[in-house]
Amino acid sequence: MNIDHIAQAIEDDAGEPIEGLRESLAEMKAGKIARQYTPEQLLLQKARQRLHLTQSKFAKLIDTPVATLRDWEQGRFKPAGSALVLCKVAIKNPDFLLSIAAH
Repeated sequence: MNIDHIAQAIEDDAGEPIEGLRESLAEMKAGKIARQYTPEQLLLQKARQRLHLTQSKFAKLIDTPVATLRDWEQGRFKPAGSALVLCKVAIKNPDFLLSIAAH
């Protein structure tokens, strides 16, 4: 991977120099990952997507403050085991979870 060639093509396309581009490409080439996700974060996100709910609506469904859900999804705190079980139910059987929550 020729970093200068790729950076030049990107900047030509953008029509201007892009600060930090070559450094970012070098990090990518070196395999440095900017952000990593925990299995818990991925489980929460997958459950929410399976239910087609916003953070706010999903938090209400699992009776959790939306700020707490955001903390979990952003990896600041690990969710409780019960929340993870609800996520697994949401993924495996979203209609079941939604029907229980409706009652």
